[in-house]
Amino acid sequence: MKRKVTKIVIVLAILVVLVSIFYVVVTMAADRGRPYYENAGKIVWDIKTEEKIIALTFDDGPHKKYTNEVLDLLNKYDAKGTFFVVGEQVEKNPEVILRMYEEGHELANHTYSHPFKSTVPQLMEEIEQTNDAIFSITGYAPKLFRPVEGLYTDALIEEVVKDGYKVVMWSWHLDTEDWKDPGVKRIVDIVLKGSRKGNVVLFHDGGGNRKQTVEALAQILPVLQKEGYKFVTISDLLQVQQKSKVQQENAGKS
Repeated sequence: MKRKVTKIVIVLAILVVLVSIFYVVVTMAADRGRPYYENAGKIVWDIKTEEKIIALTFDDGPHKKYTNEVLDLLNKYDAKGTFFVVGEQVEKNPEVILRMYEEGHELANHTYSHPFKSTVPQLMEEIEQTNDAIFSITGYAPKLFRPVEGLYTDALIEEVVKDGYKVVMWSWHLDTEDWKDPGVKRIVDIVLKGSRKGNVVLFHDGGGNRKQTVEALAQILPVLQKEGYKFVTISDLLQVQQKSKVQQENAGKS
């Protein structure tokens, strides 16, 4: 009996050690952290700038109704947006994709089927599928990618970057959570109270009823415009960041 208990204790001890090792490895592999990725230029959340610019981004579309309403509002206020589109929806709404492209908005990749769980090879295949769908409509192949729910691993980032993509997140304080239908006032308050120079705002134009998003955007755009903000694409934001970096480097040499 003693021998049997001893064996059980030994087995349990080994399991605890193995689980601990696995946890450490997974934790280290899961996310090197924002400072590392920002410094490496692989992921952008927002930028530091003195220019009064802000990037409005929209996930999960295009949607035949809501995306067109968003585009109408953006055009009204001479604003450009960046749309992280889902491949399945791209194929269902090619005319909306073409409109985005022709009106000067930025098309970006948000996977093909919006999977909540997937392997890196599967995700890379979905990214390629979505890019192919966009290219077949516009002749343009996006180089910006946003992971589903903003979740990623180091392995995914390495593969995405190796394929020439820049990963785009958003300013953490400007996640409108509009997909939860929190109310128009809540969405408006998050954006107007939180917006700062160089920020990236997260909205959703697809994936459900986006009436609140459209109504909130109709209130947000004129206020920010009156405050002097210019609404730019993510690529525009990155150009400003790069220009600032070059100026700092040159200043350091002189």
